[in-house]
Amino acid sequence: MVFQAEKEIWEVIRMEHLVLIGIIVVFIGIFLIILGSLLEASEGKTKFAVGGFIGPIPFGFASEKGMLYLVIAISLVLFVLFVLMSQKFV
Repeated sequence: MVFQAEKEIWEVIRMEHLVLIGIIVVFIGIFLIILGSLLEASEGKTKFAVGGFIGPIPFGFASEKGMLYLVIAISLVLFVLFVLMSQKFV
C-alpha cells in the first residue's frame, strides 16, 4: 500500500512537470513570434517552420529546407525527453 501511494505521488509530480514544460514552451514560442515579426517583417525575409508528431510519425512544413531539418530535430529531441520522463517515473 505504501508503494502504491508513492507511485501516485510520482504520477502527479510527473504530470505537473509536463504541464509546466508545455506552458513554458508555448510562451517562448509566442515571444519568438512577436520578436521575429518586429525585427524581420520590414525586410520581407519572413521564414516559417511548423512541426510535430502524429502518433509516432514526425511531420514538418517549412519555407526552407534547413529550417525543416531544425524543426524535425527539435521535435525528435522533445519526443525523446517525453519518453525518458515517462519511463523514469513508472
